[in-house]
Amino acid sequence: MAQQSSGKQARSGIQPRSGNPARRAQERGETPSPATWRDWIAAARPRTLGMAIAPVALGTAAAFNAEGYHLGIALACLALAVFLQIGVNFANDYSDGVKGTDAVRVGPGRLVGAGKAAARTVRDVAIAFLAAGALAGILVVVLSGRWWLLLVGVVCIVAAWTYTGGKRPYGYYALGELMAFLFFGPVAVVGTTYAIIGRATEDSIALGIAIGAISAALMLCNNLRDIETDRAAGKRSLATIIGRRPSKALYIALMLVPFVILWLFAYALAYGVMVFAVLLLAGPAMVIVALARTPRDLITALGLTGMTALLYGVGLAVAIWGGPAGFVSVP
Repeated sequence: MAQQSSGKQARSGIQPRSGNPARRAQERGETPSPATWRDWIAAARPRTLGMAIAPVALGTAAAFNAEGYHLGIALACLALAVFLQIGVNFANDYSDGVKGTDAVRVGPGRLVGAGKAAARTVRDVAIAFLAAGALAGILVVVLSGRWWLLLVGVVCIVAAWTYTGGKRPYGYYALGELMAFLFFGPVAVVGTTYAIIGRATEDSIALGIAIGAISAALMLCNNLRDIETDRAAGKRSLATIIGRRPSKALYIALMLVPFVILWLFAYALAYGVMVFAVLLLAGPAMVIVALARTPRDLITALGLTGMTALLYGVGLAVAIWGGPAGFVSVP
């Protein structure tokens, strides 16, 4: 069918439609305004960085609670997570842009999709951040002496690029939420704990599941917002497969999981109950998703979900550091 369509276009004098919006703009004689520094910062998607910071904070707190603490390894893990998160954001901008998936967007604009930056430039920036993440990962290995963690780092970098890049991106096969859960949950939390103390703990596994659930919810909310444009572009996200109502129900379930796990920690920590205040953000996010009728309704929910991840992770990490007695001075 594709060959027949191309043949008809050739016979009718119609040129095939480019998958790159920037190239189509050039073909029409349009010149998009070049990206400003604000556009580049927006393309890094700072609101998603909570997904990188929270797991490292929880993993470090779990290590401290179990056995010990190493500031250098913790900071190297944080740099690794942040660089990879920014790298995957630019890689997503590049890959979706050249595929034409971002031709019509409801959320924040993209550099390649909007024709504000050359695809090759955005690709190079993505590679630079992923390379910076790789260097941070090597530092983690050097400081910890756990050389097999290099393999974990390689898997993380490959997963970052193949989310929407390559011939068979897993984000186009309804695996985005699962991979977000794994890599921003158990892999990041348990990996941080292991790098610091050389073993995983029950706490790190539970905390990994908790923050991973929020990360999966964030990914699902994003895909729920883009459900119509993804269907039009042929992107098979989980939301396009199961539909709106099941996606909304799954989002709410994922957002409740971390607070069930928090209940298990709260009574053993002096400040544990205070972390439930994060429900002031998570609650409205769930209500918005449940009642959303248009894609734009979900933009606010995305921001609230991202803040929930950050404050839940950092807040619970502080509570764990405080322990049963809290931060009290010892005479």
